[in-house]
Amino acid sequence: MAYAVAPWSLGAGQAVLEILPADERLILPALQAVQQGFGYVPKEAVALIANSLNVSVADVHGVLTYYHELRTTAPAPLTVAICVAEACQATGARELIAHVSANLAPVGGRSDDGQVDVVEVFCLGNCALGPAALINERLVGRLTPKSLESALADSRAAL
Repeated sequence: MAYAVAPWSLGAGQAVLEILPADERLILPALQAVQQGFGYVPKEAVALIANSLNVSVADVHGVLTYYHELRTTAPAPLTVAICVAEACQATGARELIAHVSANLAPVGGRSDDGQVDVVEVFCLGNCALGPAALINERLVGRLTPKSLESALADSRAAL
């Protein structure tokens, strides 16, 4: 997913954590805040969060690795999230994934040029217009390999 990110530094990470409301000073909201601010959760942020919340590094690492929405590497400029829920599968999502895997990057991977991350999601709420995908938060439906390529080209041009 696309993020307006700031460069990571220990001071910037501390500033993100300091603005969390008291009722959100928990591991998951802290990780989400860091990811929102930097586009990912840098390795150095784990210890910072643990120290800030007075919990162990292992606790923070456990939450970080449990939720697949949290990432430990900076995102590519473009993310393609293909829906693989039942309705989209019935209308061609697996064929889209096969096309993307053969021509761009495997699911969970990054394109050779480092510009596109490809992920699966499990429902975009666009069932009537499946198969669907999010391309940098823009919902597109009734996708075919050709229309997906066109939408990707448009998104790349907008970068």
